[in-house]
Amino acid sequence: MFQVEMSASVRNTSGKGPMRQLRMQGMTPAVVYGGGGEAMKLQLDTKILTAKLLDFYRRNTVVSLKIDEQQEKNVMVGEVQTDPVRDTLIHVDFLEIDLEKERSYTVPIVYKGVAKGVDLGGNMVVSCNNLVLKGRPLDIPDQCVVDVTPLAIGSRIICGEIAISDKVRMVTPADTLAVAVIKPGQKLEG
Repeated sequence: MFQVEMSASVRNTSGKGPMRQLRMQGMTPAVVYGGGGEAMKLQLDTKILTAKLLDFYRRNTVVSLKIDEQQEKNVMVGEVQTDPVRDTLIHVDFLEIDLEKERSYTVPIVYKGVAKGVDLGGNMVVSCNNLVLKGRPLDIPDQCVVDVTPLAIGSRIICGEIAISDKVRMVTPADTLAVAVIKPGQKLEG
């Protein structure tokens, strides 16, 4: 799983006016939920936050938030609110996670290469673009890579044949069709 470090500071204000002032100073308000306690109000530098969010937003990422250089929380990005007109950050929600607790994560499948059957005139049909894997956050891969080069016409790969680490379990049913190469005009059968 992707890992990122960010700095934040505790925010003591709330409300529409103070949040607008905070944004004008180049800071983005944020909140950390979870961890069994009250939600923690934070503020982060907007330029740094925006640059880092562009790298990892919508990916499985553990963010190590260093709060006022005293406290550290492991979080995942929950919700990101942006201004629809100016496309600027308004607010970010983080969810605190336990790095030792297993959870389910959706991991993208990347199909690599050109199938042998496609070179011979077949059509490659992708039926599954993601796997659901369960494990500790740092054991979850960023993506699952599948080499489709050996697939001939009539060949297929099911999710159970995709290589994953022995530290995680596949939640997606093993018999789910991932990819197949079929004859032109042929319909894919389950």
